[in-house]
Amino acid sequence: MNKTPDKTRALWIEHLQRVVHPVFRSLANQSLRADMPVETAPDAYAEREAFTHLEAVGRSLCGITPWLVCPGLSPEESALRDRLLSDVITGLNHLASQVNFAQGQQRVVDAAFLAQGLLRGGPALWNALSDTGRAEILAGLRATRDCVPYFNNWLLFSALIETFLESVGEPADRMRIDYALRQHEQWYLGDSVYGDGPEFHCDYYNSYVIHPMLADIVETLEDFTQLRDRILHRARRYAVIQERQIAPDGTFPPVGRSLCYRAGAFHLLARQALREDLPDTLPPAQVRTALTAVLQRTLDAPGTFAPGGWLTLGLAGHQPALAEPYISTGSLYLCASAFLPLGLPPAHPFWSAPDHPTTSQQIWQGQNLPRDQAMKN
Repeated sequence: MNKTPDKTRALWIEHLQRVVHPVFRSLANQSLRADMPVETAPDAYAEREAFTHLEAVGRSLCGITPWLVCPGLSPEESALRDRLLSDVITGLNHLASQVNFAQGQQRVVDAAFLAQGLLRGGPALWNALSDTGRAEILAGLRATRDCVPYFNNWLLFSALIETFLESVGEPADRMRIDYALRQHEQWYLGDSVYGDGPEFHCDYYNSYVIHPMLADIVETLEDFTQLRDRILHRARRYAVIQERQIAPDGTFPPVGRSLCYRAGAFHLLARQALREDLPDTLPPAQVRTALTAVLQRTLDAPGTFAPGGWLTLGLAGHQPALAEPYISTGSLYLCASAFLPLGLPPAHPFWSAPDHPTTSQQIWQGQNLPRDQAMKN
């Protein structure tokens, strides 16, 4: 049964709080390492526990900061948001003592998601931190410069960190940014799809990482104008593809790596809605319908949450066999990226417009929709 738009927004906020509350409550209490269980795949890499806490914080933050700074909320929603915001600020001020910025390659990945969240929160969030908190985070981000990224989407992690540093007035290594952007131009395959490195991978990494980080970088920096137009044009087309991947019941093809990121598979679609950069053929309310269905399918399944409210390994419930060796509890919080449209105020058409069926719903109900067409270079 369809919900009214205001009830749908309330449903999203309920899901957001259920996902990220344990992370930021424990972070604020300086008990993240003590509170968070560390579940891994049976064949997990031995060092996963060293990175999982930064994973949980960085990935959660990258999805929720637009809501944390969103204007135009009702008094009831503001009260809910402000309680979470208080935990986030308190926790970030003590972040360096609870996560690993110093050792191992993986830290560059989640330092980048942390930077992406801070970038999306803008000055309103960054300036709310203490001087010490900001200094420690900056030192932690700079410490990842000794990580040599792999020759694939990892190039974007280094580039995103440098982009955030420049955005707050810190010296940035522009070579890392330029190299990542130019190399992904070499890996562009057509119809909005990038290779993850020199080879194509049939998975959701174009949405988990590649499109959102490329777009955030070129929208933040002012000197990639020509490249920015191409990158954003491709992102709009990829949003169309993503919305069409969502079946009428909210399921989507379980192919490729990192399926345990759940709704994070639609990071790019959620980002484009937040940025009000959807193509005219994709009404915001239609995207709301699609993402709501995904959130319900991936977060309401029995077994999704462990005691204490922490996420478990899986896509639709507890399915540890789906997890790769690099997946642990903290990794799962990339699902928070699906909540990005909560950064649009309730009066925005994404939330206020009447329900609109998804493309899959319309086609499978027999409606005569125009055919899909590939994007030409």
